[in-house]
Amino acid sequence: MDDRGGSFVAVRRISQGFDRSNTCQTSSAEVVAVSASWLGRGLSCVCAQRREDDSRVSFDLTPAQEDCLMRLQNRLDIAYDSSVPEHQESLRALWKAAFPEEELHGLITEQWKEMGWQGKDPSTDFRGGGFISLENLLYFARNFPKSFQELLWKQEGDRSMWEYPFAVAGVNITFMLIQMLDLEAVKPRTLVGATFLKFLSDNESAFDLLYCITFKLMDHQWLVMRASYMDFNVQRFTRSMMRATLKVDITIKAKHDMYHIDMENDIDLTFYYRLIRGLKFSGVITNQCEDMT
Repeated sequence: MDDRGGSFVAVRRISQGFDRSNTCQTSSAEVVAVSASWLGRGLSCVCAQRREDDSRVSFDLTPAQEDCLMRLQNRLDIAYDSSVPEHQESLRALWKAAFPEEELHGLITEQWKEMGWQGKDPSTDFRGGGFISLENLLYFARNFPKSFQELLWKQEGDRSMWEYPFAVAGVNITFMLIQMLDLEAVKPRTLVGATFLKFLSDNESAFDLLYCITFKLMDHQWLVMRASYMDFNVQRFTRSMMRATLKVDITIKAKHDMYHIDMENDIDLTFYYRLIRGLKFSGVITNQCEDMT
């Protein structure tokens, strides 16, 4: 992975030397429930004002949204530090979630390559994403263990001999989302960023959830493209997918479907597309607030 988290090198598939069938102790029905309070409020009112002195659009935030953004930005500012006990424990927890039957021999060990880190010390791969990239991976493992294990072990679809490294891909996705959502700005400078803050103000886990969905989407595209080449740019793909999906006009039915979405058994890509179509719908709301209800 380069220093800015833009791409990674594909690696040969890991050999599953022992039975992984019991590594995921979870119900067969993993449910992602997106309540009306999240999607409904998130899309109901995105107000933008065009400044008289230039062509840029500014987005006004409520005090609650400012607080949510600040808390998320505080997470973004934390670099991974291998000397911090909390960071060490999070890394151990990630290993335990990924390989519950295999003992970790240390924080610096060749074992980490099994998860898709570039070397024996994962801390060298966190430069592009910081500590939040570890938090994202851990959130994925704890909340959607079935999908996490399937992506880790490349269990879905017709896989190629050469595969993307799971952990490094995860760091790339964190970095890409931070840039795409413009999360380091004092105020959002894009409609996508502004609408995301609507979601975040109703669900503190919005960034982590979007991370999980994006990871799933990336793997889906890897299979669609039958990718086996050495350099696969996650950031470029995801941005392209975002732009393409934003061009899809939202229908009245899809508008109402967004108010409550239950997806059993796994993270469903349907949610991702509905989310992005929701951003498209919000794009028509520029000068005044409109009520979707």
